[in-house]
Amino acid sequence: TRSRSVMKFTEAQLEAAIIELLGEQGFPYTSGADLSMADGSREPEQVLIKDDLRSYLASRYANAGITSGEVDSIIKQLETLPASDLYESNKTFCKWLSDGFLLKRESGSKPGEASKKDLYIQLIDYANVVNGDNIFKVVNQLEIDSLSADNSKRIPDGILYINGLPVVVFEFKSAIREEQASVHDAYVQLTTRYRRDIPQLFVFNALCIISDGVNNKMGNVFSPYDFYYAWRKITGDESIEQDGINGLHTMLQGLFNKERLCDVIRNFIYFPDKSKAEVKIVCRYPQFYAANKLYNNIKEHQKVADGKGGFEGDGKGGTYF
Repeated sequence: TRSRSVMKFTEAQLEAAIIELLGEQGFPYTSGADLSMADGSREPEQVLIKDDLRSYLASRYANAGITSGEVDSIIKQLETLPASDLYESNKTFCKWLSDGFLLKRESGSKPGEASKKDLYIQLIDYANVVNGDNIFKVVNQLEIDSLSADNSKRIPDGILYINGLPVVVFEFKSAIREEQASVHDAYVQLTTRYRRDIPQLFVFNALCIISDGVNNKMGNVFSPYDFYYAWRKITGDESIEQDGINGLHTMLQGLFNKERLCDVIRNFIYFPDKSKAEVKIVCRYPQFYAANKLYNNIKEHQKVADGKGGFEGDGKGGTYF
């Protein structure tokens, strides 16, 4: 009966339901209208939440004495990624997001003052995802000025921000109008219309989600539709894979567990070093859970010297297919 009831969802109801479920996962909600207020805090084509990014960087690197000028230089570095070369810009951004980068410090202000060592910057606090300095936020109906010639606005259904960075974009279609709109239409909206009109949003994008409530899939802006895939298990240990409305709950509780989401963003997005095509590969849920189990099992059995002439661990990590 729950699967039948979701068929009655309008897109607005589906959007509200997903925002509520994300709230239960610890992602507070902010209306796009609140970010679009004409108080000078946001340009209409702007997709970063600069206040959140500034707050995160100032808090995360307070002990290193990061200055407001250095914070501004990090934001400027991000903003220099051109939307006109979307693939290369997104590739660079995802590398910074995963691996971090070195910030060249400001010169000493006093004569003879030693220059500061470069500061290693991570845009997400991976060491303490939940209780650290990260700022999570879900925003809906954010009006973004198009970069296309018509100067119109585009309004994505939902954006998940981490530290002011729009790392996940959602697009919803109503299953109640299946003959007019399908989850494939959500894919086209993201990867064709939005990519063409608001490419600046996808410079800072890690993942894309398309959903009609019954069909719920994850991919990225460069993925062919056939590579979008459901997230059918929460922890990976369940014996039954979930689909339909249950699959929606499984995706939101599984992929959108904060630590799991940050793990996917950091360790499970891959760009080939050289590719003539726009290839960006994100994991499916079996790959995510299997790779982590493999890695943890190898670490557990790793054979290392104990400092007493012997070894700890048996070195038997197992055989994997």
